[in-house]
Amino acid sequence: MVDLPTIPYDLDDDLMARARGDETPRVRVYQFDHVAVVIGRGGHQDLELRRENIAADDVPLYKRPGGGCSVVLDPGNVIVSVALPLPGIGHIKTAFNAISDWIIAALAEIGIPGVVQHGVSDLVLHQRKIGGSCVYRTRGLLYYSTTLLCEQKMPLVDQYLLHPPREPEYRQGRPHAEFMGSLHDLCGISLNDEFLAILNLKLSNSLPSLSTFSDH
Repeated sequence: MVDLPTIPYDLDDDLMARARGDETPRVRVYQFDHVAVVIGRGGHQDLELRRENIAADDVPLYKRPGGGCSVVLDPGNVIVSVALPLPGIGHIKTAFNAISDWIIAALAEIGIPGVVQHGVSDLVLHQRKIGGSCVYRTRGLLYYSTTLLCEQKMPLVDQYLLHPPREPEYRQGRPHAEFMGSLHDLCGISLNDEFLAILNLKLSNSLPSLSTFSDH
């Protein structure tokens, strides 16, 4: 089967433009509003996607600027995106880890303790992936986005994604349904306006802490 056409994932382009324009860090927290598949910048459709199912269900296929394997988004997901003015083109690993730690701290403050970072980019609770992150670096700006699985519709993941061509060690070959977990199932969190507002407030208030980094 030939590759499916992709749509640029540009939902945060304005966030990046504003951060670049006034050199001020920006954060956005939002609930995704439809079912979609997102493939990474260097992703391979034949290795990652069930293209026949995606085409048959007329599901949009986005291509994000950052890397990583493909994901399924649905209205049970919350996206946290950060646009961080950062001189040059380096500091990627330091910034990535610092932003992940910042999100983990905010989750703990709103009643979701115990989240850790595993693999390259996963947020994990009780050995289940509850968030996947990507980063895009261009001169003067770093963009980070993570998807929190609040009330993820797990059957859709198997419907549209193959087992990934590469995986973190902690996955241990588990299929999607045994590897991924939702915040609702793991700790009783409900995705509603209150949750979005509290998470946004915690992240916004602590955003200035992300202003500077230094590589190791």
